[in-house]
Amino acid sequence: MDTLTRIRAFIDVVDAEGFSAAARKTGRSKALLSKYVRELEDELGALLLNRTTRQFSMTEAGHTYYRTAADILKEIDNLADLVRENNADLKGKLKITVPRTFLDAEVGQSLIDFAIVNPDLMLEIVAEDRFVDLIEEGFDLAIRITKLDDSGLIARKLSDFRVYACATPAFVEKFGPLEHPQELSKVPFLVDTNSRSHNSIRFFETDGSVISVAVSGPIEVNSPQATLRAARAGLGVAMIPDFIARPHLDSGELVSLFDTYLRSDRGIYAVYPHRRYLPAKVRALVDFLYGWFRREA
Repeated sequence: MDTLTRIRAFIDVVDAEGFSAAARKTGRSKALLSKYVRELEDELGALLLNRTTRQFSMTEAGHTYYRTAADILKEIDNLADLVRENNADLKGKLKITVPRTFLDAEVGQSLIDFAIVNPDLMLEIVAEDRFVDLIEEGFDLAIRITKLDDSGLIARKLSDFRVYACATPAFVEKFGPLEHPQELSKVPFLVDTNSRSHNSIRFFETDGSVISVAVSGPIEVNSPQATLRAARAGLGVAMIPDFIARPHLDSGELVSLFDTYLRSDRGIYAVYPHRRYLPAKVRALVDFLYGWFRREA
């Protein structure tokens, strides 16, 4: 029996959180999986799993071995995909995480369009507003809207991104003129609690110095779509992502405030773990999204 088979058995047992669950998932018997794991432990000369009649837990050596072994198997599978990609259509599952804002907006159509042209590839799309750990949580790719910091991840910029301070012309006429961001502290503000410092909005002077403005208002909600609707109803000023705000700014329903005090140094990125052999399905999605934004944005 080859070592890779034993390693896969160990990974399957850990991922399924038990021998019985792994047996049901893989179609192999519980006894066979137990035999493979025991042979792997004998080969390594180290105990990987603490077993009882009801449960198991990983030893310290097991934790160390699992992290590296899972990465190695992923690389082997990715290499196989790379070799096969020119002779086969994209198949299998692609697990991605995206912000709810992205998925609910028009730009979310990009993922639907990718699924249409790749019917044999199953997309598992998880809408999360937090930054998930791609490797730890088993994601193939993330869409992130951010100013990208250095990390161990690989990123490709899909589009520029900025936010606008938006209000209706009637609101501006009633409370204006609004000429400096500090004036927001004196008018109703619609708070999107997804922001890290949602009751304090950051603007920037031309010299780069930060203007921090305390805001409050009639609505606090973790949804830019909801703050957009409230702004359109004339309830206050809201910070709205450009891909949501743009149609309403173009129509004149909303106006943007303090544009020169807002930075446009963020972007929409496709982010994925650094791997030597990038899976063909991940590369296909990244290339598709890049092209989609060139055509549609």
